Amino acid sequence: MSKKQNSSSSPLVYSTDPNYKPVSELNEIETLSAEEQPLRIILETKQRAGKTVTVVLGFVGTEEAMNNLGKALKNNCGTGGSVKDGEIIIQGDHRQKIFQYLKAKGYKKARL
Repeated sequence: MSKKQNSSSSPLVYSTDPNYKPVSELNEIETLSAEEQPLRIILETKQRAGKTVTVVLGFVGTEEAMNNLGKALKNNCGTGGSVKDGEIIIQGDHRQKIFQYLKAKGYKKARL
């Protein structure tokens, strides 16, 4: 029988390059400030079994920062939702409520 290979990240064990950085550090995205975020708020029903959802697009930053914003928006709207594939999805039509919340939090470039 063959042994299972460890499917962890890179096969690289050691590097003599003084400027070497692991791949995970190279892909680190810096979160833009609230004033610089070019957010778009849209209403979508396609591919959602007829359900209406509000989608916030254009967030530039880390997954953690996007999850925190998604959680804050869900709490503000009092509804469920999710954060995946670079989109913040809120159940229902909450475009105006989300827009008002983002403006109050300093997201100047947010638009409907």
